[in-house]
Amino acid sequence: MIQVRNLFKSFGRHAVLESVDLDIKSGESVVIIGRSGGGKSVLLKHLIGLLRPDQGTVNVDGENICGMNERQLIQVRAKFGMVFQGAALFDSMTVAENVAFPLLRQRKHTAGEIRRCVDRTLDVVGLPGTQNKTPAELSGGMRKRVGLARAIIYEPRIILYDEPTTGLDPIVSDSIDKLIMRVNEILKVTSVVVTHDMRSARRVGQRILMLHERKIYANGTPDEIFESRDPIVRQFIDGVADPEDILF
Repeated sequence: MIQVRNLFKSFGRHAVLESVDLDIKSGESVVIIGRSGGGKSVLLKHLIGLLRPDQGTVNVDGENICGMNERQLIQVRAKFGMVFQGAALFDSMTVAENVAFPLLRQRKHTAGEIRRCVDRTLDVVGLPGTQNKTPAELSGGMRKRVGLARAIIYEPRIILYDEPTTGLDPIVSDSIDKLIMRVNEILKVTSVVVTHDMRSARRVGQRILMLHERKIYANGTPDEIFESRDPIVRQFIDGVADPEDILF
């Protein structure tokens, strides 16, 4: 479904990604971990064509998207749903209006069809009856669920999650993880999850990739990653700071 080859990206003199290679199969759930500022979100933006690499290729469903114009990229992006770190809901809209937003932009559906799609999608994410609420009336976990509902309402083939459990307590984080797995099972989508939450990474990932020093440093199943004896992988999994990183 997704293939990245020899990907390089710099911003000015600051290199972010160097010679990144990865493959993600159709229907697979892949988690990307790594230190803050290590290029995880930059890599996500390349997968959906929001950034263009300095060198290398990104193939989505057999098509190299790097040379596409904006009109062609719009068609590729229709295969993706995106769940943002802060949910990115419109404060002035109701839950139903937020979830319906992608369908309203398509202008292909009647008001009745959109209403039924919204009701059905909110049921999938466990939020029936919230259509008329505003984001301000929702908890952090509920806002994340609305963001996911908006991402899946048009039935994308790939869902990208950027830190889906950030800012949530462990119980709510667990519910979001279970929801991600439920969506994967119901919709048979390909999922790419960027996270710092190691419990979440182990639960939702069929495979874990670790970005380190601008490259894919480790690649394996959750058991392989969490049982790794590699000191760099072990340090990140255990959350142990280098002495020089400690501020006094």
